Amino acid sequence: MADLSRLLRPRSIAVFGAGWAREVIRQSKRMGFAGAIWPVHPDKAEIEGLAAFPSIAALPAAPDASFVGVNRHATIDVIAELAARGAGGAVCFASGFAETGGEGDGLQQALIDAAGAMPVLGPNCYGFINALDGALLWPDLHGCDRVERGVAFLTQSSNIAINLTMGRRALPIAYVVCLGNQAVTGLPEAIAGMADDPRVSVIALHIEGIADPAAFAAAAQRARAAGKHLIALKVGASAGAQAMTLSHTASLAGSAGVGSAFLKKLGIAEVSTIPELLETAKFLHVGGPIGASGLLTLSCSGGEASIMADAAARAGVPMPPLRDADVARVRPTVNPLVTVSNPFDYHTFDWGKPERLQPTFAAVMAGPQAVTALVLDFPKAELGDATGWDQALDAFCAAARATSSAAAVIATVPECLPEAAGHSLAARGVAPLMGVAEAMTAFRVAAEAKSAPPAFAPLPPPLPGEAMLLDEAAGKALLAGFGVAVPEGRLCASEAETVAAVAALGPCAVKAVSTRIAHKTEAGAVMLNVADAAGARAAFARLSRLSNTILVERMVAGPVAELIVGASRDPALGLHLVVGAGGVLAELLRDSVILIPPVSRDEIRVAIAGLRIAPLLAGWRGGKPADVEALVETIDAVGRFVAAHAADLVELDINPLIVTADGAFAADALVRLARR
Repeated sequence: MADLSRLLRPRSIAVFGAGWAREVIRQSKRMGFAGAIWPVHPDKAEIEGLAAFPSIAALPAAPDASFVGVNRHATIDVIAELAARGAGGAVCFASGFAETGGEGDGLQQALIDAAGAMPVLGPNCYGFINALDGALLWPDLHGCDRVERGVAFLTQSSNIAINLTMGRRALPIAYVVCLGNQAVTGLPEAIAGMADDPRVSVIALHIEGIADPAAFAAAAQRARAAGKHLIALKVGASAGAQAMTLSHTASLAGSAGVGSAFLKKLGIAEVSTIPELLETAKFLHVGGPIGASGLLTLSCSGGEASIMADAAARAGVPMPPLRDADVARVRPTVNPLVTVSNPFDYHTFDWGKPERLQPTFAAVMAGPQAVTALVLDFPKAELGDATGWDQALDAFCAAARATSSAAAVIATVPECLPEAAGHSLAARGVAPLMGVAEAMTAFRVAAEAKSAPPAFAPLPPPLPGEAMLLDEAAGKALLAGFGVAVPEGRLCASEAETVAAVAALGPCAVKAVSTRIAHKTEAGAVMLNVADAAGARAAFARLSRLSNTILVERMVAGPVAELIVGASRDPALGLHLVVGAGGVLAELLRDSVILIPPVSRDEIRVAIAGLRIAPLLAGWRGGKPADVEALVETIDAVGRFVAAHAADLVELDINPLIVTADGAFAADALVRLARR
């Protein structure tokens, strides 16, 4: 992975061009960049008050970072000269490369060739802001200020980057890095560059696509090992079509679902909106991870308390009830008319009395919750005195400091928490959060934040060439070799053999076996509960029209639930597993979870417990509980099969996997392998 340290943390900046490039010089000066800035222009003696150099060869040294603000054709020549001079890296501002197709594709390849090993952001890219060192290769306005520590934002979109900096959310931004077309340097290298800076607390990603899953995984693991928290806003939530898929598994997964599972595997929390990205980054920056024991909210309004309770329930953030000892501790600090509970409406009896509020807040903070949040919306500044609000904040911060508690302040209306108050809170270790839903997302993510997950290598993306469908018997034989249980059965080629098999095995499923039949139910290629000679003859007469080979299998007795377990290949992210409610309603119910191999048995247990059909497996309404451990073992066996066949497996579908009180059996299986 290319080292971006010279590019992102330069001591010298070269600027090419005289249009947008002028703004790069102005912005670096405004931010107080202490290094050298070298304008380069063949015709101008000075630019923005700085002496200009006529060429790269005339520069005093190879620049650490270069902003190339010339047209797309001239850009390639400049990049080639910089690489030859030993420059640390460059930003390519010009557009008209691969994003336009046609000639642009060729120009982008020429740019890649010109860069060689030199890092390049873009093309079609604004560049980056380093607010830690005041180094900006940025040709436009922005809202960043110098900081000593903060959050790094990485995005492909320059406009999104600008927007992220313009808020008034008291969020310290350390870096903004735009990637543009990612022709030379992509998201993995940028993540690694942030991982190497100890001043970065959180890495926030706006992801449009992951071109190199293995490199992305390695960079994310490097960042987590360096103690960085990663969160992501991943766009493209609609499920992408996957070419040539036959299985229900592929239909259930979809590209968006696989992407989310991939991020989760890497310990990267996913959020849904830009405000959630900002507020979650802020909470992690100020407070870091919290325990899983939930939230307690304080407000002086019953209406606010109800809003908090509802929002927490929607977000899956627990609000633990106060214990008797907690109530006894808090009760003496409040008016007798106040009900001590969670959420806690402390009323307005002590409003404007910080000497009364602080003991109440401190007593509450000693409760069972992981984080305590004060709900407080400031009045408009032009309305006058906000002393009462400032006093409440002071009392809350003092209580948090005295009890060493994780704490936040939530403004139900985002603009009702002034930026100055937000900065003051953050400086005292209390996270200023704007918006109720965004705050709940931040709490959920912080509670789920864990130590760096084990390293893993993503299984490869789609294979070239044709794929062949194995018949059911061949597919089951392969799976059985890895420990997947299949019903006892016989392959038959005649009516007599079919009758004998049914007689020997009892009530049976009788199926036409063919590589031309992917889904037997839809094709009428299966008959169930065939129990006698007459039924066997009728089954053979019907199914032999579809295939010369008939599979007779003993019906699985005592089914508790039907599941689907399978594997598919995402076009970008490669092989993954799907576990969910199965049978003919699998795609209708869409009760499934995606797992990225390798998968541990603990991950499998958590996945099963999260399915909506989990209560059925536990024994619904007095029914027998399923053999969940046999189910776990079967999914584990499927995972091992997938890993062993990573080079040629296209898709796998076990549907249904019938789980009983004493086992789990693959009643049907579809396996497709790449032709060799």
